[in-house]
Amino acid sequence: MTNIVKIFDTTLRDGEQAPGFSMSSEQKLRMAHSLEALGVDVIEAGFAAASPGDFEAIQTIAEAITGSTICSLARCNEGDIRASGEAIKPAKHGRIHTFIATSPLHREYKLKMSKDEIVRRAVAGVELAREYTDDVEFSCEDAIRTERDYLKRVCEAAIEAGATTINIPDTVGYTTPEEIQDLFEFLTTQVEGADQVIFSAHCHDDLGLAVANSLAAVRGGARQVECALNGIGERAGNCATEEVVMALNTRKDFYNLSTNIKTEGIYGASKLLATLTGNPVPRNKAIVGKNAFAHESGIHQHGVLANRETYEIMKPEHVGVSTDNLVLGKHSGRAALKSRASKLGFEMSDNQLQSVFVAFKELADAKKEVFDADLEALILGEAVGTQGPWAIESLYVSAGSDDKRTPQATVKLSHETGDVKQAVSEAAGPVNAVFLAISDITGHPLHLESFTVQSVSEGKDAMAEAAVLVSTEFESYHGRGASTDTVLAGAKAYLDVINRIERRAVRQASIAAQH
Repeated sequence: MTNIVKIFDTTLRDGEQAPGFSMSSEQKLRMAHSLEALGVDVIEAGFAAASPGDFEAIQTIAEAITGSTICSLARCNEGDIRASGEAIKPAKHGRIHTFIATSPLHREYKLKMSKDEIVRRAVAGVELAREYTDDVEFSCEDAIRTERDYLKRVCEAAIEAGATTINIPDTVGYTTPEEIQDLFEFLTTQVEGADQVIFSAHCHDDLGLAVANSLAAVRGGARQVECALNGIGERAGNCATEEVVMALNTRKDFYNLSTNIKTEGIYGASKLLATLTGNPVPRNKAIVGKNAFAHESGIHQHGVLANRETYEIMKPEHVGVSTDNLVLGKHSGRAALKSRASKLGFEMSDNQLQSVFVAFKELADAKKEVFDADLEALILGEAVGTQGPWAIESLYVSAGSDDKRTPQATVKLSHETGDVKQAVSEAAGPVNAVFLAISDITGHPLHLESFTVQSVSEGKDAMAEAAVLVSTEFESYHGRGASTDTVLAGAKAYLDVINRIERRAVRQASIAAQH
């Protein structure tokens, strides 16, 4: 049995379909490039049959990514599998991941199928998928709650039909480490043909055990783990990619296993995902949280100063958290900027470097020193979509404690068509006035559910990062923006949402026209 554990990242499928984490096709492609750079073995790019947008995103990723296998999810039916086959057709390495539920609950209440019918569907699905690719993964949905003898029968039938990976998902996050390890030991030794395939674990975090269960499955013989960056996914989320990778990496003495992940890119990929989805990483999140390598306790600080290993089991730089305090300034060039970004875990294309460099020079003129957090905000601000169609031309606000004067905002926006529009609004506060003015200009009346702002660097001219959660009648959207001006950061975050809405409408109209 190999000592390499494959990482099957489902950030763009199971993660992206979770409420509040949706991404546009362009954002999914940006994230796919980041996952490829990270060294992910398999990128599950979406569910091709779910929507024309999902199909297009998978196809686009399949055309662009060459270093990772590109996978599409499909139920065991002809329409799903053919859609997946067409979507991954451009991929250098393509996989179809087909599934059917096997547990008594799902058989009786969801599928209303007999055991024999489910086996027939599974075999037919795998055989059809093999017409498109030799790399076929088969999943027994709700495998953990499936009778062992029947689970064995289904797995054997799928292997005989041509499946090369067998996934055993804990669909509802129900199992325990001891139970799942025992199950994988049973399957990898008792299933006929087990030595011809890779067994995979897909664990959900409903009981907070997704990572522990995935590692236990690995001890039981799994050689692929299905996971998502920052642990995002349905309900409480999936096994966190960064956590399972660093557990295997840090405890090689225990597991005697490794992955193909370039761990130095973990922090940058995590930050990119948080920015694209508008969902910040909690401070106490393992591996990538702001507090992961911070020490406030005097006893801990004393120990770390004497020897970092007293309280740190990993070095920050192992996951891309830089300990280099080099400060950039207005005289720094592109090479220094690119090098610094790389140390922070961000690999920029020439076009992105140029865009960030222009913003960097403007910021360097506005403040004496540009810190790591400033640079992250600039890079991620570019990543999240400072692309239009709308852009802020100018913004002016008035506010104060005078009861006789209402805060007022004057906002001027430009559209990619060349139109320039201005609005003046009054509200109880300057930020609300800005948001109202932007809504007046763009024609998007949005309900503001939350607005937060935090300093991401130090000094009197620190960069501020703003996040908004707004909703329409039907959906909620996250937006983010950064600036040395707090109100301007908020305006950028609010406009980020409107630009997302308008870009999505254009994309959907284009897809509708093609079909």
